[in-house]
Amino acid sequence: MALEIADGTSWSDTLARAVAATPEAFGAAPDGGAVLHNLIEGEWRAVGTPTPARTPVDNTVLVHLARLDADAARGAVAHAAAAHADWARTPLAERKARVAAALDALTAHRDLLAMLLVWEIGKPWRLACADVDRALDGVRWYVREIDRMLADGREPLPGPVSNIASWNYPMSVLVHAELVQLLAGNAVIAKTPSQGGAVCLTVAHALLRRAGLPATLLSGGGEELSEVLVRAPEIGAVAFVGGRSNGGKVAAALLDSDKRHFIEQEGLNAWGIWNFSQWDLLAAHLKKGFEYGKQRCTAYPRFVVQRDLVDEFLDMYLPVVRSIRFGHPLAVDETWRAGDPLPELDFGPLISAAKADELRRKVDEAVRGGAVPLHRGKLDGASFLDGQDTSAYVAPAVLLAPPGRSRLMHAEPFGPVDTIVVVDTTDELLAQMNASNGALVASLACDDEEQAGKLAVDLQAFKVGINKPRSRGDRDEPFGGRGASWKGAFVGGDLLVQAVTVGGDGRLYGNFPDYSSYPAT
Repeated sequence: MALEIADGTSWSDTLARAVAATPEAFGAAPDGGAVLHNLIEGEWRAVGTPTPARTPVDNTVLVHLARLDADAARGAVAHAAAAHADWARTPLAERKARVAAALDALTAHRDLLAMLLVWEIGKPWRLACADVDRALDGVRWYVREIDRMLADGREPLPGPVSNIASWNYPMSVLVHAELVQLLAGNAVIAKTPSQGGAVCLTVAHALLRRAGLPATLLSGGGEELSEVLVRAPEIGAVAFVGGRSNGGKVAAALLDSDKRHFIEQEGLNAWGIWNFSQWDLLAAHLKKGFEYGKQRCTAYPRFVVQRDLVDEFLDMYLPVVRSIRFGHPLAVDETWRAGDPLPELDFGPLISAAKADELRRKVDEAVRGGAVPLHRGKLDGASFLDGQDTSAYVAPAVLLAPPGRSRLMHAEPFGPVDTIVVVDTTDELLAQMNASNGALVASLACDDEEQAGKLAVDLQAFKVGINKPRSRGDRDEPFGGRGASWKGAFVGGDLLVQAVTVGGDGRLYGNFPDYSSYPAT
């Protein structure tokens, strides 16, 4: 039966809703399409070089980003610094009222923001809604708690916070962080990710601006704008979420600076299986772990398994992998009617055809080097439209014993590809789980929780789950990383507010050149 896009969810319908909601943020592109304005100097401005932005869903052009050069970005940063000085003097009660007004406006447009994420970054509807809801619910918690968090005399930073975030969680990571930074008395600057999420962020920032919040949103190339958004003397702090390569460049640019920073980078998060028998429990966790194609920094792509348990592990694991559902997030059959649920998928496309091709090459490289392909899924049978471009889609794959020289052995794949390493001793278990020089999370599946707790002490991960996964966390849960997975101040709960303020007693938790300090997790 041929599939079609669910009625009312096409890109033309979605874009029309976005323009109607926030017309000030959109203009006309040279080809007749839409171009996103930049929010600079307190206004939406039609400046910059229009560049097409494509969707990974079907590789069509959605809108044009107006990319700024470094000189324009410098002017935007200078104005943001002046706005920061005014905002820092604004009473907390007024800051709370304006943030609450922004939250109300975002809530009113929740479904639009979620549908934009479906088209821009390929999230299935349920996961797109969850990203928006986590942002809104999380910030409402901070609005209730911010008086307590600032009660010890903490004050805003000396300049605005510069936010450079990846594309995978535009609302629950980027917008969430900005609103908390604003609550704490800081103006905010954000760069739209080049690969996806720009329209969602544009609509969200238009609503923030209407609420009187000092926010700046600009588009441009990372290489061109990094010098300004990281090193400009007016910047009070740099928040970065992304890969180790770009994160390392940001960290290097800050070496000769005492600028506050928090740089979250991916790590190869591992799940160890030792003396374990609760396979049904683990199966449920692993199924959920495939959400969004494992395109997140807290995904678990590596399983380190005790040799005596490999057969039982595979009996549980391979049926889970084969049950994964993926495809076009909005493709439905002719029986679908308005109001029916949208497709319930584990993931849609990867963020781009280039990333999908890169991941396929990594798998082929590992297999040629000696890895055993236990499962290599196909696109056949997935839910696609007739004639649809599927270049950004990758089916799940599982490799046993990737060779030590392969990229999949040492780096996170950021896609639906898992690797399995077999070990004989707990020393080998720990060595393989710590193979990537630090991680954000790790987990141990072990019937003896006392033994698991002892093993967890030697894992180079910020959070360790015992018989359950660990995630970034919400509200009062701290988040950071060990080793190369994190540099600078940790965030989450009180730590996020401390990271974007000065004063109070004691030094910050985090990884710094001269010390590392870790909270209880």
